[in-house]
Amino acid sequence: MNKNAEQTYKMNVDKMRGFSYDMGPARPPSEGAARSLLIRFTRRCSWNRCLFCAGRRGRIGMKFEYKPVDEIKNDIDIIKGIYDEILAASKKLGYAGQVNNHVLRAILRGNPDIYGNSVGGKELEDNYQALMHITNWIDSGEKTMFIQDSNSLVMRTPELAEALRYLKKTFPKIERITSYARAKTISKKSLDEMKELHDAGLSRVHIGLESGADEVLEYQQKGVTAEEQIDAGRKTVEAGIELSEYVMPGLGGRKWSKVHAIETARVLNEIGKPDFIRLRTLKIRQGTPLYDEFEAGNFELPTEDEMIDEMELFIQNLTCTSYLVSDHIDNLLFEVEGHLPEDKGEILKIIADYKALPKKERLSFKLRKYTGHYRSYGNFNSEIDTIIADAWRSVESDAPDAEEKVEEAILNVFNYQHFST
Repeated sequence: MNKNAEQTYKMNVDKMRGFSYDMGPARPPSEGAARSLLIRFTRRCSWNRCLFCAGRRGRIGMKFEYKPVDEIKNDIDIIKGIYDEILAASKKLGYAGQVNNHVLRAILRGNPDIYGNSVGGKELEDNYQALMHITNWIDSGEKTMFIQDSNSLVMRTPELAEALRYLKKTFPKIERITSYARAKTISKKSLDEMKELHDAGLSRVHIGLESGADEVLEYQQKGVTAEEQIDAGRKTVEAGIELSEYVMPGLGGRKWSKVHAIETARVLNEIGKPDFIRLRTLKIRQGTPLYDEFEAGNFELPTEDEMIDEMELFIQNLTCTSYLVSDHIDNLLFEVEGHLPEDKGEILKIIADYKALPKKERLSFKLRKYTGHYRSYGNFNSEIDTIIADAWRSVESDAPDAEEKVEEAILNVFNYQHFST
């Protein structure tokens, strides 16, 4: 072990503007896998009206905030200060800029006034979170960054471009900068504006397409039309920005299931070359307007197998060039993944193989998949445990209501996860 490993490192606070910065909770799974650095350019959602949204709408006092560029730059400066001190500690301890647990321990021990002897209290927790997050980013290679929260492109183009350029100047190793964006917002920007953002450093946007059917978009209060979705997608691609489109099987309910699948495929086909199509199967959460609609009988939720049928119809109708991926806990079949159009047959075979399973095996598969995620949280709820046990008994006994019991269990599992995290 390096003899300096047990040393402490006192941070040079005179060179720093702070010890934590504004970091939100929202980011795509792909950015988590890349260990992208997170930084907020705006706070929360500028639309905040979608019926199905559980992430922001249900939280009291969570209003959208437009951050001034100077405030964003100050956060970037804070990140740079922490970043510089982490690297300085690594070099002083003999690790030549590499970060590891020894470096972290030295920083924590040497700065009890910043991080405390143990993490506790909001300020200490924020400081510790920032330190850990930036350390992980350095360890990942400092190549990717995600701009939060839900629609950073709502910023005025000159201001967003200025913030992006400052970010790139401060951290020149960055190769990819990504953001969520609303199609409506992009459709209001000119192609020249999108090109300006690309030139300033914006590499990829994630758009919640959800559906290409105007009936579904209107009912779910997405605030955008199918044609605006097409315009936004084309404009993004033409500007040289990678495009990741999110599709939500089940969003049309049973009423619009077929039109939802076919029209969503049509929109993506007309966009032509979205870089990614990401599946996010609908899970209704308590506290959302859509859950109220469901409880009132105004929205009929498809079963998991009906949503698989819908997904199959959607993929059958895709003719665009893209990479299709099912990369979220809400999805039943993670194996649905591949390049379009060349892997389309293999992708559809995955779905066909699942559908060919005997009913009992399909029900058992769904219960294992979703209750396994529930168990991973560790805090069991006796009421949900009873519902799950009842579903298993129904499956094992081939009861006529087995599918209904399984769907009830899945609904309760996802609502438990939402309210316990």
